[in-house]
Amino acid sequence: MALSRSARLGALATAAASFCLIAAAPGPQPGSDGVGDPYFPQLGNGGYDVRHYGLDVAYDPDTDRLDGRTTITARATRHLSSFNLDLQQLEVTKIEVNDRRAKFTRAGDEIRVSPRESLRKNKTFTVSVTYGGVPEPLSGPIVFGSDYGWMKTTDGVFVACEPNAASTWFPSSDHPSDKAAFDIRVKAPKGLTGVSNGRLVGTYTKGGQTVAHWRESKPMATYLATATIGKFDVRKGRTPGGTPIYVAIDPVLENSNNVDVYGVTAEVTDYWSKVFGPYPFEETGAIVDDMPQAGFSLETQTKPVYSAIRSESTIAHELAHQWFGDSVTPEKWNDIWLNEGFATYSQWLWSEHKGTQSAREAFLAGYNSRPADSAFWQIVVGDPQRDTMFASAVYQRGAMTLQVLRERIGDKAFFELLPAWAEQNRYGNVTTAEFIRLAEKISGKQLDGLFRTWLFTKGKPAL
Repeated sequence: MALSRSARLGALATAAASFCLIAAAPGPQPGSDGVGDPYFPQLGNGGYDVRHYGLDVAYDPDTDRLDGRTTITARATRHLSSFNLDLQQLEVTKIEVNDRRAKFTRAGDEIRVSPRESLRKNKTFTVSVTYGGVPEPLSGPIVFGSDYGWMKTTDGVFVACEPNAASTWFPSSDHPSDKAAFDIRVKAPKGLTGVSNGRLVGTYTKGGQTVAHWRESKPMATYLATATIGKFDVRKGRTPGGTPIYVAIDPVLENSNNVDVYGVTAEVTDYWSKVFGPYPFEETGAIVDDMPQAGFSLETQTKPVYSAIRSESTIAHELAHQWFGDSVTPEKWNDIWLNEGFATYSQWLWSEHKGTQSAREAFLAGYNSRPADSAFWQIVVGDPQRDTMFASAVYQRGAMTLQVLRERIGDKAFFELLPAWAEQNRYGNVTTAEFIRLAEKISGKQLDGLFRTWLFTKGKPAL
C-alpha cells in the first residue's frame, strides 16, 4: 500500500517525536542509600520496593556464628544502574541479581550492588545475598539503654530488632516504610526450636540439624522480624474466637510468674478484635525467652517476644501493637507515638474492660503525679528525637492525648475512630497528620489545637 505525501510527512513527524521522547527518557541511575528518615537517614533504600524476603539462616549456638542466604524479590521504582542494601557487621561472600553474579562495594552498613544489566522501572527483580559471621547486638540510649537486636542466650538467641537492628542479621531495606511478605527458614541444632513470624509451614531434621520454615504472608516491616532460637515448650490451638495461636515458653520460666501467657494472649486477641476490628494476621501468639539482659518486650508480628514472663498488662500492650504498629505502621520513625501511645492507651482500655481502673483514672494518675517542671513534659511527643524516641512521655503522654481526644469527641466517635483507623490503613504506612484528618472527619470537630497542645508543645497542658 502506497502512502500519500501528507501521510509520509505525518509518519516522519511521528517518528521524529518518538525519537525525541526516547532520547529524553532518563537513563539508568543509582538508587539512594536511604529513604530520608529524620532519625535514621540511611535506613531503607531508594529506587525499589521490596515485595518478599526469603531468609535462610543457620545458627550455631556454640560459636554464635550465623550463616545466611537472603533472597529479595523487589520492583524497581526507577531505572536503576545500581541499588543499595542495609547490612551491619556481617561479611558478604556473593551477590546475584536475577541469578547472575553481580559486583558490589561496601561502605560501612551500606552495600551497593551493581547488576550486569540495568533494572528497568516497574520491573520485578531478585537479589540473593550469601553472608555470614557473628551478629552483634546494638547498644546505646535508644532502647531504654538496653542492648537490642540479635542477643545470645544460654541456649540460643533472642531476636528483637526495633528500630534499626534487623540489618544486623539479614540484608534488607531496613525501614518500616518498605514492608514485604516473608518466608523464614531457621536452622539450628536438633533439640532447639526456631520460632519466627506468621505460621509454621513445616519442620524437618537432617544431620543433627532441624529446620523450621515460617511464612508471614501479610506485609511486615523488617524490624518486626524475629528468628528466636532456644529450648521451648510449645502450645498450639485456637482462641475462643477462632484465631490460630502458637505460644513458645522457655521451660526455665514457666513457674516464675502467675500469668497464663497462653490464656491471656487468647483472651486479649479476641477482645481487641472486637474493639479495633478483625485481627489482621493469620496467627497470634507469644515467644517467652529467658533473656534478663534485654529487660523489654517487642511486638514482633504475630508473636510478641518477651524477655521473661510479663504481666497481663504488658501482653495487652504488645498485642494491641498488632493493629497499631504492625498492621498500621508509621511512615517514619518520628511518628512513633502512633505505635506506643496507642498501645499504652490500650493497656488503660484493658484495665477499664477488666474493671480495675478506668482510662480516665489512669490518665489522671499519670497527669497528677508529674509536676509541671518534670522533664517528662519537655519531650515533644509528635517528634521526640532519635535518642528519646522511646521515652516514657511517648508512651504516657501519647496515651493521654488519646484520652483527651476521647473526652473531646465522645465515646461513640472515639470507638468508631479506632477500628476505622485500623481498617482504612491495614498493612500500610501512616502519619500523624492522617490520623488528625480522620479524627476530624469522624467527629465533625476541628482538632488541630488539641493535637498541637498535646503532641507538639513542650510543657504540661492545662486541663
